[in-house]
Amino acid sequence: MKLNAILPLLAVSVISSTVSLQAADLKVGTLDMKAIFDGYTKTKDAEAKINEARTQAKKELDERLDVFNKAQEEARKLNDEASKPELSEKAKAEKAKALNEKLQALGTLQREVQEFQQTRERQLSEQSVRSRNALLEDINKVISDKVKSGGYDLVIDKSGQSLNAVGVLVYAKDSFDFTAEVITEINKSAKSTPSKK
Repeated sequence: MKLNAILPLLAVSVISSTVSLQAADLKVGTLDMKAIFDGYTKTKDAEAKINEARTQAKKELDERLDVFNKAQEEARKLNDEASKPELSEKAKAEKAKALNEKLQALGTLQREVQEFQQTRERQLSEQSVRSRNALLEDINKVISDKVKSGGYDLVIDKSGQSLNAVGVLVYAKDSFDFTAEVITEINKSAKSTPSKK
């Protein structure tokens, strides 16, 4: 009976010592993906392009809103004129007809402004996602090369957050971090690769 009780304990002991030896051989690295993303020169270029597109979209929206506001003011004036007591019934009817046409045009203008705004917001969002994905593809390639050449078994993003908005990585030695190397390499790669327009 005693032998049957000792064998499972011996097996657990052997397994845990094997896991400990394997863990001792692991090469672990940490990265700050936010710092890498922010430190990548192409990120600034991409942000400038997005901001330029946003500025242009705002300018176009403002122009459309200006047209809408002018049409709204014209409708208000027509309404004021149509309600003047000194007008004849025929003149009031003509003003009321013109006001009705202006209000219909105003409704169409309002829909066009809203559709334009929604379309441009969607386009800007898609452009931002495409740009970010392209940047991450470049960054991940450099990280992958560094991981392979450095012989890392495990790399953790120390800028990552848990569902509780707490850092996923509680502690790691500074010697594990190779963020600066990745930033240097990614920016070297960016200078040697012409930017896509």
